[in-house]
Amino acid sequence: MKKYNKTIALIALIVAGGLLASCVPGDGSNNPWDLAGFFSGVWHGWIAPVTLVLSLFFRDWNIYEVYNNGFFYNLGFYAAIVGGFGGLSLARRRFRKDRD
Repeated sequence: MKKYNKTIALIALIVAGGLLASCVPGDGSNNPWDLAGFFSGVWHGWIAPVTLVLSLFFRDWNIYEVYNNGFFYNLGFYAAIVGGFGGLSLARRRFRKDRD
């Protein structure tokens, strides 16, 4: 049974990695005529840690979409970064207070 669970976990990890890598900033899906908007900014902010690691190996991949619509993309990107990582920080702090 444990071998079966490990196989399922490995398949899930591979699928999740493929999904995350399939829509990284700078993948060519956006261009000067089709700009990335607010929700693209949110998505790119959520996957920023993965994109950072991938950008070390693939020169064409960036953390930030060059072709964006400005303020709203930046707002979504920043909200995802602060909300995601700031939320983790608050949860950890709350867990420490409950534990002590």
